[in-house]
Amino acid sequence: MLIYAYCIMPSHIHLIFSATEDNPSELLRDFKGYTSRQLIKVIKENPQESRKEWLLYMMKKAGSKNPTVTNKQFWQQHNQPIEIWSPHVFTQKLNYIHQNPVEAGLVVKPEDYKYSSARNYSEDHTVLEIDIH
Repeated sequence: MLIYAYCIMPSHIHLIFSATEDNPSELLRDFKGYTSRQLIKVIKENPQESRKEWLLYMMKKAGSKNPTVTNKQFWQQHNQPIEIWSPHVFTQKLNYIHQNPVEAGLVVKPEDYKYSSARNYSEDHTVLEIDIH
């Protein structure tokens, strides 16, 4: 997975990525599986997480409604993929992703949001390194 842009919001994530083996659906499935296992583990093991029981209950409840889930469901089943077919569309989607925390009222400037590649495009690579397009 080559990540060109990201923004991790409190309730969802935006990514611009490409699959190096031309398998974006499989790659996204594996990404969601791995991250959900890791995040559930972190929630379970964090003694300071005050919402632990509620979060685990809600994930178990969501998983019980889905026949493909064996225990807890962290991510929603659906994705909203958009193929990026031109530099103009890339720039449009990049700006949309980076403006997400601004529109949500979390920051004033996109590069001030810690969990966004807007920082990378402003020459700050301290949180996550990406493949700048």
